[in-house]
Amino acid sequence: MANNLVIVESPAKANTIGKFLGKDYKIVASVGHVRDLPKSQMGVDIENNFEPKYITIRGKGDIISKLKKEAKNAKKIYLATDPDREGEAISWHLANILNIDTKDKCRITFNEITKNAVRNAIKSPRKINMDLVDAQQARRVLDRIVGYKISPLLWKKVKKGLSAGRVQSVATRLICDREDEIENFVPEEYWTIDVKLSKHNSRTTFTAKFYGTQNQKIELKNEEQVNGILCEIEEEKFIVQKIKKGEKKKSPAPPFITSTLQQEASRKLGFPAKKTMTIAQQLYEGIDIKGIGPVGLITYIRTDSTRVSNEAQQEARNLIKEKYGEEYVPVEIRIYKNKSASQDAHEAIRPTYISMLPDSIKDSLSNDQFKLYKLIWDRFIASQMSSAVYDTINVDIAAGKYIFKANGSRVKFQGFMAVYIEGRDEETEEDETHIPELVEEEVLNKKKIEPKQHFTQPPPRYTEATLVKALEEKGIGRPSTYAPIITTILARGYVVKEKKQFYPTELGRIVTDIMKKHFTDIVDVEFTAQLEKKLDDVEEGEKNWVDLMKEFYSQFINAYKEAESKIEEIEIPDEVSDVVCEKCGRNMVIKSGKFGKFLACPGFPDCRNTKPILEEAGVNCPKCGGKVLIKKTKKGMKYLGCENYPKCTFLSWDKVAGENCPKCGNFMLKKFSGKKIVIFCSKENCGYTKEENNGNNEKER
Repeated sequence: MANNLVIVESPAKANTIGKFLGKDYKIVASVGHVRDLPKSQMGVDIENNFEPKYITIRGKGDIISKLKKEAKNAKKIYLATDPDREGEAISWHLANILNIDTKDKCRITFNEITKNAVRNAIKSPRKINMDLVDAQQARRVLDRIVGYKISPLLWKKVKKGLSAGRVQSVATRLICDREDEIENFVPEEYWTIDVKLSKHNSRTTFTAKFYGTQNQKIELKNEEQVNGILCEIEEEKFIVQKIKKGEKKKSPAPPFITSTLQQEASRKLGFPAKKTMTIAQQLYEGIDIKGIGPVGLITYIRTDSTRVSNEAQQEARNLIKEKYGEEYVPVEIRIYKNKSASQDAHEAIRPTYISMLPDSIKDSLSNDQFKLYKLIWDRFIASQMSSAVYDTINVDIAAGKYIFKANGSRVKFQGFMAVYIEGRDEETEEDETHIPELVEEEVLNKKKIEPKQHFTQPPPRYTEATLVKALEEKGIGRPSTYAPIITTILARGYVVKEKKQFYPTELGRIVTDIMKKHFTDIVDVEFTAQLEKKLDDVEEGEKNWVDLMKEFYSQFINAYKEAESKIEEIEIPDEVSDVVCEKCGRNMVIKSGKFGKFLACPGFPDCRNTKPILEEAGVNCPKCGGKVLIKKTKKGMKYLGCENYPKCTFLSWDKVAGENCPKCGNFMLKKFSGKKIVIFCSKENCGYTKEENNGNNEKER
């Protein structure tokens, strides 16, 4: 029988840790939280120093019984939950349930699930950190008070089922405010003048852009101004006036923290934040690698520190030297600075075993796990590599009294870019622009002058990547909260996501307007950021959590009482569709439910007719000629089906390719097979297919 009991949160984590410890250790999982505030009531005794009323989570009875039984037989218990506030709180709840004195050295933490990290943690147990527990408890109580006070008020005044949250309301406000900016944006006209130039007897052209005069830059505001300049330079020669050559270096991006991982996975892989964190948790807790067994592939995933251990840095430098060459290893080890608000308790997100290359374990990973692991591995290795070096050239070209500028750059040394280049939220000009060898006083051939009218553009709508970036920059929430925030505001119907961009719904705007008017502090970005800072102070032991609650509640309850009396009931009319109810003849309305929007008869309860909202695929059924519709399963997976189902049984999980079959004329479908795209006819007995690879080469048969 094992003398020592180690309790973790997940079975996967238990499985990975199990192979590092001998037969004297038994590892069991609590499967997440075991206690929480009740759902049926606020569960906070405000009059008694905001004392939380914790209860056992429904369905956890058998797990708790098993934990108690194992604890009774163990000589020593180690609580090995995740190394953050929430993990500390779970350990504290486990200690309470198992009657472990919180002064006992029962708590162990590790930033990575490796043999050395786990064994070193076992050697150095500590007491449960009550400052961390109090910080988590304060956050939980704050969120509970806000949610359980304001939400019923919204139910009463606006619509049943609404909710308000301390952080979700601020995120919704950011999206609503951005939409207001876009709607109120007044575009301003501006112009550019580009000239295509070439050397004498050369067909190769390059572009120079209008700058102004020798003494000042000129902003081109209108066509009249542009036409005046064009007239002045019409007969002028374009003469190279000044050439400046140089060299610039580009440093790699730092290794991932939680927010940057979510942003980059959204940009490069198209992963929602929730999906990114789910897969990252799997990689952290352990994957069964063929021939090796369970391995924790990455370090802890909830962090806002870019710090990297000396050991990991040295391993990376050795690998870089061996795989890419000594010139790719920087002379000095790279140290990345954290923001002042960063918590430095953990390392950055990096591979636990640098030598475990993504391609070497690809067969043991799902497709999504491989993509995310490769992203993390590439980013970390690149972060420890030499800078990229560019040769640059800046040329001033005179046309009479006016100056045009041409700027070029060429990669001289790839450095970190041999492995990884960071994604971008906005389109920018290419890093490499060719300028031919020029000499001063050289006369260039004028090939074409291109005056162009432009208008300033409103700020772009938020994507998941840019919303996470904004939340982080503004100090709203913490690494573990970004994904749940986005999931919640989508689920509540406050925002919708179309083509990767967030749009506020009418409901979201109404709720945000109420919050801005009556709960100013709750949705104030600066106030929320300051509250996060105070929670950090609780974690550092610099502030008492009950004092923080008293400060917050005294302001909040006054705002709540005033809002309760002043908010008038608001009726949100349902959006009327052009679909006629076949049972009673009324125009059906659009409603939202558990599985998204659907059509319902406004005659409810007399008429209870409902039907799904179906999107047309824009093609006709190859079997019966009816419309092909884009349908969804209950889990949200899209597929193609005929409008005449069940009479017509056409169904496909593949996408419409956007082209017709050259053999029979029916529409084509496409599916992905490895690195190739297979395009095939939708008609079963046709048999026409072709393949496309990444190089767009085709093979037909």
